[in-house]
Amino acid sequence: MSSISNWTATLTTIGDDPSVKPFNAATNVNSPATDQFVNLAMGANTITAPVAAAPTRLTIQPPSGNTQLITLKGVAGDTGVPIHKTDPTSVALDSSVTTLVLNAAAIVNGVRLIWS
Repeated sequence: MSSISNWTATLTTIGDDPSVKPFNAATNVNSPATDQFVNLAMGANTITAPVAAAPTRLTIQPPSGNTQLITLKGVAGDTGVPIHKTDPTSVALDSSVTTLVLNAAAIVNGVRLIWS
């Protein structure tokens, strides 16, 4: 069974050019609304998207005390993009995405994955 998800982010800046910029993604009427915790081994960790519904976004939340580099990749051989060690990273996904790779420099326990 799927859920409906709405994703919104707001960027607020203060200082010389103060502003508030809201960002809204399209509503996903087939959201898996799945929240899971995974432990990453050192090296390439293949992450499989939930198959019961069609996620359009993945938010990756490393544990607050993480000191290890985590790199988001399409497949293990990609160069990838290093994500912040403790801040959440949210990625909009094409409907063709079924797997992706999180490459960890060392073991990272308790990485939260939110599929929406």
